[in-house]
Amino acid sequence: MSVPEPINSLQNSQVKRLVRLKSRREREAEGVWLIEGARELGRAQGSGVQFLEVFACPELYSGEAAAVSGRLEPGILTLLSRAAFEKASHRENPDGLLALAVPPSPALPQVDGAALLLVLMGLEKPGNLGALLRTADGVGVDAVLVVGEGTDLGNPGVIRASQGSLFTQRVIALPEQVALVWLREQGFRLVACTPEAATLYWNAPLTGRVALCLGSEHGGLPETWRAQAELRVGIPMRGQADSLNVSVAGALVLYEALRQRQQATVSVAK
Repeated sequence: MSVPEPINSLQNSQVKRLVRLKSRREREAEGVWLIEGARELGRAQGSGVQFLEVFACPELYSGEAAAVSGRLEPGILTLLSRAAFEKASHRENPDGLLALAVPPSPALPQVDGAALLLVLMGLEKPGNLGALLRTADGVGVDAVLVVGEGTDLGNPGVIRASQGSLFTQRVIALPEQVALVWLREQGFRLVACTPEAATLYWNAPLTGRVALCLGSEHGGLPETWRAQAELRVGIPMRGQADSLNVSVAGALVLYEALRQRQQATVSVAK
């Protein structure tokens, strides 16, 4: 069987379409996500994400990209020249794989016992959101609730910053009121991460059925969520800066919750 020639022209309709799909509006209009990178495609594939089309440039392949491409269905693969792929890519050093996929739509989970959730309200910066998803994966949270219309889960920058962790855990986007009602129905204790809190995060009880709530980079957690929270926790700031990057702040509190839970498990075992 002959190998199809790659698309070379930068004016090709497929290449132009991929460039347009960098826009959230265009992705939502088509109902697709754009996933780039071998690691990200591999994790999406392993999580059952449905690829509609995959665009590849073997000349750019890393070893990981070559391995992932070998597991793809041949019928969905379209070859691009290096110039065409680099135009379609949103990365400085692409590894030659880019997919259009059906957006995952996980349902709210059935959670039992001392579950730990991360609630992200209104985060807009892709790097921060992706980094928090990667941290949530590292901690092993039971689910991440992404609340607020400004958040674009399918942003290629989110997928890249998460290193594909967006696909390895249950990440659910939902309206604010739906999230609040569900959390109350499920008996979660809301812990608001906010700078004005009197309780330092390492002194806060973070075991049990807990939802850690973080707000946007500029506005912080809305008053609605702060008022609903049973506990507010803060991070000490001893220099001139008055706040931390939200992904750093979230990582500190998430890993403190993990430490407390592991310590509680060891205590019970003894």
